Amino acid sequence: MSIYVGNLSYDVTEADLNSVFADYGSVKRVHIPTDRDTGRMRGFAFVEMDSVTQEETAISTLDGAEWMGRTLKVNKAKEREQRSGGGGSFGGGGGRGRRNQY
Repeated sequence: MSIYVGNLSYDVTEADLNSVFADYGSVKRVHIPTDRDTGRMRGFAFVEMDSVTQEETAISTLDGAEWMGRTLKVNKAKEREQRSGGGGSFGGGGGRGRRNQY
């Protein structure tokens, strides 16, 4: 299981999150996604802990807590959805096309 931590300050670091979640057990991994264009933190992170019990305790305690001037949103992370390779559909008629020739 992984924990989603949202509404984070843009100044937060992996060490900050590690420190906060360590109060609830052993932290295995902290991941802070960044914007691919700017390299800036996106305002959320994912934390993995050693056991589900530790994660559930952290979630129930930290969800709604005030930290670094923000109210945290902490819950079980959802499975990542499969992305399709393309954009919208290009089907359909209309527009200028070749006319039927008889």
